[in-house]
Amino acid sequence: MNTLLFPVILAGGKGERFWPLSRKDRPKQFLSLDGSSRSLLQATADRLIDLGGNWDSLWVITSSQIAEGVRQQLPELPSQNLLIESEGRDTAAAVAWTSLAIKQRYGEDAVIGFFPADHWIADQKAFAHTLSAATQLATSTEAIVTLGIKPTFPSTGYGYIEQGEKIGSFNELPAYHVNRFTEKPNRETAETFLSTGRFSWNSGMFVFRAGVVLKELHTHAPEIIEPLEQHGADIYPQLPKKSIDYALMEKTTLAYVLPVEFGWDDLGDWNAIERLLKKDETPNVELATHVGLDTQGAIVYASDPEDVVVTIGLEDVVIVRDRNVTLVVKKDRTQEIKQILKTLQSDPRFTDLL
Repeated sequence: MNTLLFPVILAGGKGERFWPLSRKDRPKQFLSLDGSSRSLLQATADRLIDLGGNWDSLWVITSSQIAEGVRQQLPELPSQNLLIESEGRDTAAAVAWTSLAIKQRYGEDAVIGFFPADHWIADQKAFAHTLSAATQLATSTEAIVTLGIKPTFPSTGYGYIEQGEKIGSFNELPAYHVNRFTEKPNRETAETFLSTGRFSWNSGMFVFRAGVVLKELHTHAPEIIEPLEQHGADIYPQLPKKSIDYALMEKTTLAYVLPVEFGWDDLGDWNAIERLLKKDETPNVELATHVGLDTQGAIVYASDPEDVVVTIGLEDVVIVRDRNVTLVVKKDRTQEIKQILKTLQSDPRFTDLL
């Protein structure tokens, strides 16, 4: 890419919906979920380094609880490029702090990209082409560029972005002003969105110049950016807990979207494994030794290859065996794993399961 992009990996999430495989000492971003030997965090770093930068240009922001694990996973990452949150305050604070740090080192024209640690990308070449376009747009315009994924089905699990006026093409990709961001819709609304051809899934990936986003944060989220500028990271636990979508993207007039296609999944819960690995000729997705009778549409996972999972007459379930826990859940209720974790947290008998 002609202009250097400073990619930042957002790696502070817990990944609770992948419990019991994802736990406090082994969050989702440390897992390999696509059958490869690389964790989600490592695969994200590989993808961003391949864009033509190097380890000196890559940044990671994470929580104090898993910072040591990040160092072990990414030993090439310069220590000064790892920002450690003393307490998680959601993505608005993470974006603000990292943007300030990069501006202080490289100036307000530095182009920054933010990327969650738990995304799966199928086509690296198309991904690089897209980021080149986003970088061109962010360099030439006061723009906060978001990557909108062209929807392939009426998902009720993703937020949506409605594109407005076309403002030009960058690297042969059309760019649009954002009309609005919409939270996760119901099925009927999602179908309506797709029928218009104007909506993309909100990928949570952003590209902008440091000075542009900091100016917009001053306008729309002064309660986050001003304390950071005045007191530094020591003020972090006192910052409001807000997402970057809520704090900035839903309010700014500088939001632009590139509707893109490069094969994408945000790996939000166990059903993502089926989207990645399901083969038409097999009834189930099996990452375990599984012996099944009249079982179909199941996702079966065991972390110990010596464990055997036996099923009879099951349909559309997720079965996960990890260490001392077995989870069995209907596929359409995996979002409720978070509720079970709250129950476990309230009972001292189960603290070692978290």
